[in-house]
Amino acid sequence: MNLIDCHSHSHNSPDADKNASALAMIEKAESLGLSAYAITDHCEVSQWYSIEHYGFEPNGYDDYNYDRMFESSMQENTKAKEIIGDRFNFICGIELGQATHDFELAEKIVSDKRLDFVIGSTHKLPNYDDFAFIDYSKYDIPDLMEKYFDETYKLCKWGKFDVLGHLTYTLRYIEGDNGIKVNMDPYEEIIRESFKLLVENGKGIEINTSGLRQKYGKTFPDFKWVKIFKELGGEIISIGSDSHCPEDVGKGIKEGAEIAMEAGFDHLCYFKERKPHFIKIQ
Repeated sequence: MNLIDCHSHSHNSPDADKNASALAMIEKAESLGLSAYAITDHCEVSQWYSIEHYGFEPNGYDDYNYDRMFESSMQENTKAKEIIGDRFNFICGIELGQATHDFELAEKIVSDKRLDFVIGSTHKLPNYDDFAFIDYSKYDIPDLMEKYFDETYKLCKWGKFDVLGHLTYTLRYIEGDNGIKVNMDPYEEIIRESFKLLVENGKGIEINTSGLRQKYGKTFPDFKWVKIFKELGGEIISIGSDSHCPEDVGKGIKEGAEIAMEAGFDHLCYFKERKPHFIKIQ
């Protein structure tokens, strides 16, 4: 089985293990025999500048100055590519968060020629905390979910990324951490419309396996949505562990590939120089 892990974070992401250097992460991926491996450090458009630029006090957990973190990641990953050479298929990427908050800035970021790969993600809504830090007892869950999928649709309509990151990210916290069951039926239509935009623009989705090692216990998204994406004509499917330390690199990837195959995919996709490359799963 040919396996890829195209979503991971080095120590240039503020929530990653401080010992997770690019080379340490790559060495772990190489030891697993992965066919392709990407470091996709966080790049939050909504927090690109300093806190002073935004004119309010941080809440105690938000990080700013992603401009500096992005540059550190690009420099370290580019140097790692030079060291690794042709020995291993290493990909320099980013996880672009909240492109919908500032499309002009987002387009500037993704135009960087050092990038092989861009994941488009939504971690927070405008004027809301990151979904990881919301007190869900104080919010209308269906309203939050509707807003999240509206934002996802806007992101897909913009489409200047390569794959959509961890659709159903919100369920990690709402269902997984807080035990609040969410009926997904009301959001199927807008998810389908988002998928149609991705298909029309030659974009893909990822199977993010981090939920398998968390309380949630499933991938983001799970099999149902992967199959719908395939039925709507989706061809690009990526898999990522969302690891933040070397120990988690590659975790759940085999299970993610099995979901892809069950949904009808026989190839996985990774990107080099922002162009898709397909490899047979088996």
